[in-house]
Amino acid sequence: MQLDELMESLQNFDMEQLNDFNNVGSWPTPVKIIIYIIVFVGALVGGYFFHITNLQAELNQSQRQEGTLKTDYEDKYQQAVHLESYRKQQREMEESFEAILRQLPGDTEIPGLIEDITLVGLKNGLSFSSIDLEPEVTHEFYIEKPIRIVVSGSYHDLGAFVSDVADLSRIVTLHDFSISPLTSRRRRDADTDLNTLSSLRMSILAKTYRYNDRRG
Repeated sequence: MQLDELMESLQNFDMEQLNDFNNVGSWPTPVKIIIYIIVFVGALVGGYFFHITNLQAELNQSQRQEGTLKTDYEDKYQQAVHLESYRKQQREMEESFEAILRQLPGDTEIPGLIEDITLVGLKNGLSFSSIDLEPEVTHEFYIEKPIRIVVSGSYHDLGAFVSDVADLSRIVTLHDFSISPLTSRRRRDADTDLNTLSSLRMSILAKTYRYNDRRG
């Protein structure tokens, strides 16, 4: 087809025919070529921008990761710079902790401790229902010996007892307090001691400690 004929077919083409895609085959060849070029260029442009959008998203994600990695690197660099100092501090802390633990007695000295607790209770006017030894609990650096104590007395006497036990020269910690009325009902006997009526029963777990010299 000559150039003149192509130009003439374009001039004679009715643009309204573009709305009728059912007759695409009847469109002049130049029109088809132009439409194909437009579609092809549109596809290229759309694909290009779609690809660029994905690349931009990946770039933003990489930039965020870069910031996180930089922060992690700086933190690790600072840790590495001070690593030897940290190790020295750790050794010093371990040695201090070891020295403190060695100040714990080598045995629990239970008979003497029970005697001290009993004397403290009697001094505060308490009555002992029981003092029971419980199994030892072994930890990495120390061994604890629990002692279950059940005493009765007034509220203030019980408070003084707890305070005095905590002040013993031997390391003793107190746990699991449980206090309940000693009498379930008020007696009507006129000769009944009012202190007895107001007595409380306290169950408490005392723990003493000794150094674990058998640890591996």
